[in-house]
Amino acid sequence: MSIPSGAPAAAPRVPEAVHRRRWAILGVLMFSLLIVVLDNSILNVAVKTIASPAPTGIGATQSELEWAINSYTLVFAGLLFTAGLLGDRIGRKKVLLAGILVFGIGSALAALSTSPGELITWRALMGFGAAFVMPATLAVLMNVFERDEQPKAIGIWAGSVGLGIAIGPITGGLLLEHFWWGSIFLVNVPVVVLALIAMAVLVPDSKDPAPGRVDPLGVVLSVIGLVLLVYGIIRGGELASFTDVTVLAPLIGGLLVLTGFVWHEKRSSHPSIDIAYFREPAFAAAVAAIALVFFALMGVTFFSAFYLQSVRGYTALESGLLILPLAAAQMIFAPRARLVVDRFGARAVCTVGMLLVAAGLAAFALFDADTPLWVLCLVFFVQGTGMAHIMPPVTVAVMQALPRERAGSGSAINNTFRQVGGALGIAVLGSVLSTVYRGDIEGHLDGVPAAARDVAGESIEATLGVAEKLGPAGKPLVAAANDAFIGAMHVTALGSAAVALIGAAVVALFLPGRPVVQGERVPEAQDTGEPVRQS
Repeated sequence: MSIPSGAPAAAPRVPEAVHRRRWAILGVLMFSLLIVVLDNSILNVAVKTIASPAPTGIGATQSELEWAINSYTLVFAGLLFTAGLLGDRIGRKKVLLAGILVFGIGSALAALSTSPGELITWRALMGFGAAFVMPATLAVLMNVFERDEQPKAIGIWAGSVGLGIAIGPITGGLLLEHFWWGSIFLVNVPVVVLALIAMAVLVPDSKDPAPGRVDPLGVVLSVIGLVLLVYGIIRGGELASFTDVTVLAPLIGGLLVLTGFVWHEKRSSHPSIDIAYFREPAFAAAVAAIALVFFALMGVTFFSAFYLQSVRGYTALESGLLILPLAAAQMIFAPRARLVVDRFGARAVCTVGMLLVAAGLAAFALFDADTPLWVLCLVFFVQGTGMAHIMPPVTVAVMQALPRERAGSGSAINNTFRQVGGALGIAVLGSVLSTVYRGDIEGHLDGVPAAARDVAGESIEATLGVAEKLGPAGKPLVAAANDAFIGAMHVTALGSAAVALIGAAVVALFLPGRPVVQGERVPEAQDTGEPVRQS
């Protein structure tokens, strides 16, 4: 692969038969992506039910619940890059079909789990399938749309993530009110069947026509490095400490292996990914922005769930409904972000978007137990609006920096940095939340039996559980737990906002501004010399 020098060479035009059904294909791709996004958001509202003893749940402990979520993330993030490479080599449609099938099988098995260990195992299998779905959807999109329509298509694709965020918690709440906990996974099965049929009929196959030699060492190093790094991040969040040897060892090991991966790729005659792309400021800034915005956003999503349910007392369904403004903003603005970028340029749009996200995160530092609901909804809407003006432009910047033939690799890079950034955000900001909370609540545990004191200080859920067992004597502990959590949330929110501000600085410095030729704005598609097909 040659070193990029601005925009890549013009790609061949999309075949006419594919071009005519491009919007139907996009609908199928969104449907496939929705399944993956929906599952994670559904699970977040079901953790309390799964933790209940049988027959209501399976009696999962706090640690087992975390690993039911994290086993999916660990496998998913570790295999994303490899999945993208395989799609480029053997065909994106084949990889997409195989991934969605494995995801469906894993969902059915997870629904029938009878123990936390089984649930963790089948969640890992679901992560394996999802790793092949996510990059393939974006790679196929890049190969069925001409360059001038790609920003619009990517905006709609990104908006489907907002749809998943919206209907996931609501769907989960409705299912848990009427069915057993396994229904949150079993619901995926009929959706997977429909997606498989639609993909087989509509989606064309595509791959790199000249993939070159295989880079087995690069693939192995990327998997090992990412798995070690993500495991260390997850373990750090679990222990609320990043100094434990079980955290430091995988973190350092992962960084060393990934450093070896970069060293190998720079010297290989047939690299899995050309590291030279990261020398392009716009490409590197776009990738960094993806990681930073998900670091900040996933951290605040983590503690907002406890704030809404534990402190404010809302049910899982009510909490899901309160997230609707965030999702609605993404669905409204993400498909239209390209129009704003055309007028003001990616740099200005993404900088303002990051500042909106930072403002929304910082607003949590002003929340208390009585903050009006309309204020919560407004803040979530501002956050969604900011996200909608960040993700489409930076995704376009990443995907259009690579030739169409390497779309799988580009999509894998985009999604890998998003997953690692999100996992790091949950782990680091979750650790901050836990540490500050424990420090504040310990002074209020004097009346708690010695055997339960350590457990009571772990989290607000643990404290409330102990307070409930104490009966009327536990009421002061409930008030103290709420106060301690709100204080910890304020600190964590400011940390999240600071990360978003760093992201704003990165995009303001390195993303390109509005394209100008002889004083006139022109579409980016014309800059490449690629012919523009009339719709």
